[in-house]
Amino acid sequence: MSMPLLPFDYQPRTRLIFGNGTLAQVGDLTRELGGTRALIVSDPGIVKAGYVTRAVSYLVAAGVETRVYGHVRENPSTEDVDRCVEAAKEFQTDFIIGLGGGSSMDTAKGCNFILTNGGRMHDYWGTGKATKPMLPLIAIPTTAGTGSECQSYALISDAETHVKMACGDPKAAAKIAILDPELTVSQPNRVTVCTGIDALSHALETAVTNKGTAISTVFSREAFRLCHEGFTRIQSEPTDVEARGQMLLGAAYAGIAIENSMLGAAHSCANPLTAKFNVVHGEAVGVMLPHIIRFNSKIPQAAATYASYYAGDLANRVTELLVLANMPVKISHYGVTETDLLPLAEMALKQWTAQFNPRPLTVEDFVELYRAAM
Repeated sequence: MSMPLLPFDYQPRTRLIFGNGTLAQVGDLTRELGGTRALIVSDPGIVKAGYVTRAVSYLVAAGVETRVYGHVRENPSTEDVDRCVEAAKEFQTDFIIGLGGGSSMDTAKGCNFILTNGGRMHDYWGTGKATKPMLPLIAIPTTAGTGSECQSYALISDAETHVKMACGDPKAAAKIAILDPELTVSQPNRVTVCTGIDALSHALETAVTNKGTAISTVFSREAFRLCHEGFTRIQSEPTDVEARGQMLLGAAYAGIAIENSMLGAAHSCANPLTAKFNVVHGEAVGVMLPHIIRFNSKIPQAAATYASYYAGDLANRVTELLVLANMPVKISHYGVTETDLLPLAEMALKQWTAQFNPRPLTVEDFVELYRAAM
């Protein structure tokens, strides 16, 4: 039973450059896009790994004045974006480079919104609310996870309420994404598995959403194939650059799929776990994903799609991958008890991705999903 062919308008906004050592092109590419003063937005771990210094050297060699904002935190908030905007204004930047994981790229995009269009992050919650042009952005992921390099959305948390705001605009998409597998080899195993499971979940959620199209399906399917194989290989051989490349490209393809078909209930369930129990995003999505797959499989179309991705029991396979990566498979591991289920479910229902799940959900459905994950 195949998915119906929904209409689509596919316009790639981001040029993809993939291959080992492609970071070296960042200076020339910045010049090509008219950049003369580049702000690199990154996090302390990536600065420490030496990648920022390398990027700066390539930019300076190409005649681009460069400043580094290296204080990005995980799950960036409106406060993080505001601090980045201050640095960008002080430097009078005309170009932004997001170098790091999804948090760095989201902060870079968030900064771009406010720097060019004014106001505050809340003004851009939703889609297409930026009225003025934005600065050119190059995104350089160092993790194979969010696929943010291929999306026009910045996920920024409200510093006070911790609600995640998805702020999207076609102008916010990176002009170029540099996918250099060598940049992902040095990441700690925990980062590899958390971001890897996140990428896999993107491939599987985009595969069945009610907004999925013939074009998003192409990227979802290939994203799953690459991530599934790469993830399995990396567990036994962490320095396998080819497997790292599979994961990085798979995560980018999954990002393109999200841009064209959105996400589903696993992400709706994950965000409350992150907000209330500080569960790392990849773990939160991973621990819920098998239960969402079973829930969605009650719809014949979704079940047929899942079966076409993996010959065996897909929900069990996801659990196997979690075990392989030493990740928790029960939310009770994080201290979730029966009394937490209803508040979590109420919060999950308000998450914007819930509306795209192929099978509609009630508060009671979310309670049962969390209970199944206990």
